[in-house]
Amino acid sequence: MRYTGLIEKYRDRLPVGDSTRIISLGEGNTPLIKLENIPKELGKEVNLYVKYEGLNPTGSFKDRGMTMAVTKAVESGSEAIICASTGNTSAAAAAYAARAGIKAFVVIPEGKIALGKLAQAMIHGSTIIQIKGNFDDGMKIVKEVSNHAPVSIVNSINPFRLQGQKTAAFEIIEELGSAPDYHCLPVGNAGNITAHWMGYTEYHEIGKSDSTPIMLGYQAEGAAPFIKGSRVDNPETIATAIRIGNPQSWDQALKLSKESNGWFDAFTDKEILATQKMLTKKEGVFCEPASATSVAGAMRDIKLGKIPEGSSVVCTLTGHGLKDPDTAIAQCDQSAMININPTLEEVKKAILDQM
Repeated sequence: MRYTGLIEKYRDRLPVGDSTRIISLGEGNTPLIKLENIPKELGKEVNLYVKYEGLNPTGSFKDRGMTMAVTKAVESGSEAIICASTGNTSAAAAAYAARAGIKAFVVIPEGKIALGKLAQAMIHGSTIIQIKGNFDDGMKIVKEVSNHAPVSIVNSINPFRLQGQKTAAFEIIEELGSAPDYHCLPVGNAGNITAHWMGYTEYHEIGKSDSTPIMLGYQAEGAAPFIKGSRVDNPETIATAIRIGNPQSWDQALKLSKESNGWFDAFTDKEILATQKMLTKKEGVFCEPASATSVAGAMRDIKLGKIPEGSSVVCTLTGHGLKDPDTAIAQCDQSAMININPTLEEVKKAILDQM
């Protein structure tokens, strides 16, 4: 049977009924890519994979949760949804609201959202509310306004979001035959690492996997409340998707980290961008900066021996690199762009000079 979205595929594991109207854009079923060149650079024998969530319909993992959140919002009779966002949530909310024929309101921090994500929220027709503050300020406002306006919150505090996001763990188990030994994720609001753990434990409980992975969460140094041990008032990082100082799934993430024997770590913006570039140049995989944090974490812990040789490791790449083209272009060598006349001789010379 061919499925056109994750709710149809995993209907028996999700809170929907036979008569539920499914709001879907064909999300899920993203590729699990085995890295070939980076493990060689590390000089370690590991099976290192990336789950490329950037190939969901709006370019990020948020679509997994949004299909469920909007489906349930429509089922409950909502005519509008609202979210606070650093970018990817707003893009997904706008797209799925458009699909459902309802209104979307997105609250974003002024000047703190990558243009690729802002363009998506705008073109899908959502109402964009820019605030002079950060994501955490926006999240506070969204929770308050939902008590005074007829809108459904579709941030990860919505339990249906996590139900949709857990399906990524199902797909990984189905492809590998069991859970990996380690799963590495970028951590901002901490909903995604929480959802993955839900998925892994569910499949383990019903006998579809003989184990659960050790869960590893990685943050940017300027937005690392799990490393600091307390909320960060003014988070700053070039990895906009994880520029969050007050994770909404704080308690759940700490609990699952302990249950899985996992840990948290953090990286500088320079390290994050270097890993993003390495993925593109060594593996041909283009992800947004926040996504590269998971691979940076895996690489460091493999080098240090915290992840032993022989392990299977999955890193979630949460969003596509086209979400933040300005940051990508800023890293590139501008001399690689050659300007010449349109003649055979000049083109031939330009090619031979680079060989």
